[in-house]
Parts: sequence; C-alpha cells; structure tokens
Amino acid sequence: MSVHRATRLRTAPAPQTSGRSSLSDILALHLGECGVEAAFGVSGGGIAPFLSALPRVGMKTYHFRHEGGAGFAAVESHFATGRPTLIFATTGPGLTNVLTGMLVARWEGAKVVLVSGGTPPGQRGRWPAQDTSEFTLPTEGLFSAGPLFHYGVRLDHLAQLPQVAWRLAAGLRRPGSFVAHVNLPVSLQAGPAEPLQAPVLDSLAPSISLAEANKLAELFEREPFVIWAGFGARAAAPLIRELAEKTGAAVMTTPRAKGVFPEGHPLFLGVTGLGGDDGVEERLRAIDPAHILVLGTRLSEASSYWQESLLPRTALVQVDLDPTVPGTAYQTAPTICVQAEVREFLQTLLPLMAARGERRLFTSSPAPAALTPRQELRVRPQFLLEAVQRQVVEGTEALLMAESGNSFAWAIHALRFNSPDRFRVSATMGSMGHFAAGAVGAAVSRPGKVVALVGDGSMLMNNELSTAVAYKAPAVWIVLNDARYGMVAQGMAAQGFEPAETEIPEVDFCALARSLGAQGVRVEREQDLEQALQQALRAEGPFVVDVLVDKTIPGPWMKRIQNLITQGAKGALRPKPA
Repeated sequence: MSVHRATRLRTAPAPQTSGRSSLSDILALHLGECGVEAAFGVSGGGIAPFLSALPRVGMKTYHFRHEGGAGFAAVESHFATGRPTLIFATTGPGLTNVLTGMLVARWEGAKVVLVSGGTPPGQRGRWPAQDTSEFTLPTEGLFSAGPLFHYGVRLDHLAQLPQVAWRLAAGLRRPGSFVAHVNLPVSLQAGPAEPLQAPVLDSLAPSISLAEANKLAELFEREPFVIWAGFGARAAAPLIRELAEKTGAAVMTTPRAKGVFPEGHPLFLGVTGLGGDDGVEERLRAIDPAHILVLGTRLSEASSYWQESLLPRTALVQVDLDPTVPGTAYQTAPTICVQAEVREFLQTLLPLMAARGERRLFTSSPAPAALTPRQELRVRPQFLLEAVQRQVVEGTEALLMAESGNSFAWAIHALRFNSPDRFRVSATMGSMGHFAAGAVGAAVSRPGKVVALVGDGSMLMNNELSTAVAYKAPAVWIVLNDARYGMVAQGMAAQGFEPAETEIPEVDFCALARSLGAQGVRVEREQDLEQALQQALRAEGPFVVDVLVDKTIPGPWMKRIQNLITQGAKGALRPKPA
C-alpha cells in the first residue's frame, strides 16, 4: 500500500523584534513559533547565553538537578500536552548526561529538540574545559542524523541558521516523532543575528487510496479479523472502537496502549506482551482470525515476545507511517504493509466496512474477589495495585506512570483503563529513573495529579523530588520498597542464576521526601494503605507514599524470562558452600 503526501512551503513574515537580537533570541523565537512552549535542562557556562534568551521570548523554563531527569521530563511533557518540547544542556558532561533521555525520546516517539553548548572552533583540541568537539566525542550520529537523532547539526556559522530553522520547522510539523540536536558553540550564542524569514510547512495528511482501502475491506469481510492496537494509535481510539463495534472484531492492545480500547469492553481480548493478560492467546485461538490489523505498534519484544501463537492464519495487515516497521518484528510472517497515518487510514476504511453489529466473541473472565487486608508487615503487590485501581484510576482523572521493573509489570497486569492518555509506560526501552523524573515534566505541563508507580532502585537512581518542590508540581510517587532490585533478583533466580549484588540498604523515602521539602507517608501494613493514598491525592505539591512491599511474591513477567532463556540466558544454580 502506498501513501500520498504533498508539502507546500511558504514564507512567514519576520517576527517583530526591537533592538539588537542574538542568535539565541532568534532560534528560541523560532522554536516557539514551531509550537515549543516549555524547556527543560540544567544550566552551565556553555549554554548560558541561549538559556538567558528563553524567558525573553516567553518560554517556560524548568531547571532540573540532572540532565537525564530533564530529558525524561521533556519526553513526558510532550506526551502530556501533545506539544514539542525543548531540552538545554551545557558542554561536555551536560551533553553526555542527556543522551539516555534522547534515546528514550526516539524509542517512545516523542517530539523534542535538544540544544547543547559547544566548544568554539578556535579552542577545539586545545584542552578547553568540557571540550565538546571531534577531539572528545564521536561526531557521527551526535551532530548528524542517525539512530539517535532524526536531525543533528553543529552550527558553526551564522549562514547555517536559515537552513537549520527550516529543518526544525519541517520535522516538528510532520506526523509522528521528531528528535533533533542543535549544537551551538558558545562563541555564536550571544552573537548578533538577523530575524528569520521562517518557513512554514503546510502538509497534507498521509492517505491511503480508495481502491487500496476497498481491497482491505473486502479482505476483512470474508473471514474474522482481530485488531491489535499500539501506542501509536492512541489518537485514533474512537475510530478503533467504532470499527470494532461495527464489524464485531475483537481488540487486543500492547502494554503502552492500555486504555486505547476500553479494557472493560466485551470485545476486548486483553493486553499482550510484558505483564500482559492471562488467556489472550487462548481467546485468540478461539476466534482463529484470518488476518490481524496491526495499528500503531512495532510489535517489539515487550509488545509481543514475538510469539507465533499471536499470529493469524493468513497474514498481518500492519499500518505505520514508517515503511521500515511492517514485517520487521515477525520477519517470516506474511505481512501486508500499509504506509499511512492510523487515523487517516481508519477514516478511509470505516465507511467501506459493512455493519454487522456487536458480537460477543468470548466471555470475559469475572473479576477476582478483592483481597482483604492481612496483619503481617509488608504489603502484597497485588493488594497495592487493587488500591491504586480504586483510589487513582477510578477515583481520579490522574495520569498514572509505571516505572521500569516490577512496578510496570504489576501495573500492566493488574490495572484497567477505559480511556487513552491515562497511562504511561516505557516497556521497550525501560530506562530506570524515567518516570521517577518524568513525572515532574508531566505534572508541570498538565492540570491535575500525576502519579508515578516506581521501585526503590529507580527512585534512588534518578528522582527529581527537589525540582518538583521548586515548581510545586502536583506529583505523587508510590514507591515499591523491597530493599533490592526486585525484578533483577527474581529474574536471575528464575533463570537458574544465584542473584548477585541485587540487595540495597532499605531507605526511608518518606524521610528523604521531607528532607527535600516534599511531603510523605510510610506504609508498612495493608490496612493503612487506602488512607495513605487518599492523603497523597488530597495534598498540594509533591508527595511520596513509601510502601514496604513483600519481596517474596514474583512479578507477572515470566514470559520475559522464557524469552531470555530462548536467547541463551540460562544458568544452573550451584549448591551453596558448606
């Protein structure tokens, strides 16, 4: 299937400025015109001129405690608002510290621009402080396009600025993700620059031809089909539901797409992949679909485990803007590739599909009986998630984020969402500290509470509690405190290895929160959990709920272990020495 694009370039009037403008002023103003409203980063001498320009053009600026945290926050600000975001970093370690956040932005599909400080041309290689040049860093892929950045450039001459501005405008206004890096030598940042004749792109949405859509409609009407929805289809959630109810097609989602289709709907098959629902494969086999319509997911390991049992009888029909995505995860499975934006595709397909009315293709399993509090010290993870479902998911409109580790496995498995944009998880990249820090970016960018479910290891690795206090961010951290890297310890044991260096000293995160100016409460018994969550949700400003969890209960991610074993990660427990 093909996609048809048309792009028209026109010149916008130059912004009205008074007095002398610097390159930093002009670039910051241009980014604002491209939709950027907020900037996240850490200051430093190598980026100071550019940073000082941001408030002059009216951009909200948030100063973090670590560039990694700022990067995660910028990613989550983008997803909370739909707007592109800016990250600023100084030279040397400022730039290298932020690269994990950039990797996450690329994998998650965000729109972010990194502006970093650079060493002036005449000083490179002379051992300047925090040298940021080809003498200290690989330039290929860092100051150019590659796996990390869609667009990268080192701006060494003022004459480059119009071309850089055009590239940024084009990238930020195209559908899908765009991650860019502009490296600015400090010698240019405060230098004079002329206002830009900024290009403005008007792009027609990618579309599928009527003839191609008709062929697919005929294909889907001949035999049963199933819809497999991913995070990239979240903007098309109402259309996915309309297609399912019109045709009777059952729907399953990936972990990142929880809520894109209501999880209480009778046509919902369940969540696949990491922490997914038990019985998805059995229900899929009962339907025996000829085709599966894959919308907005790369079908990564965390989304599918590449299980053959999730494949249809005939072929996958995979819709994605990126033509390299369809057929990549399941390389031997027949795949019909459709290069299109999901919403546009469904708007074309829906009128061509015959209405069959809603068909209940399977009987949903009854919800398990609620657990009753036990008297023992330590809280069961299942009990905690039941309380989070009641108090946070059903009791508020809060955005809930689940951190890498047992936290996201339990959240994916146990929580249920009936609307999109209530749940965030990074199951594929899974960088520890992502949501411990990213929660702040979302909390300062959207109204209402943001709740992060995190492990103690992640909270120690990269939290931004101090930043949250500085900006009075309405964020809540629920810490699963088991005094170890729980998922690693359980996973090593399940693979036959003796867990090594997985224990960590128990931390009182309530005391840590208070020392940084936040509020907190510690929960040791299940009977105290509901009241603690209610207190956190009522509180103003940042709040930590430190929950001592039972570490003997394994997380719901054994398929991940089985997949690692098939890749060769299998050991044998040795007897302990006498």
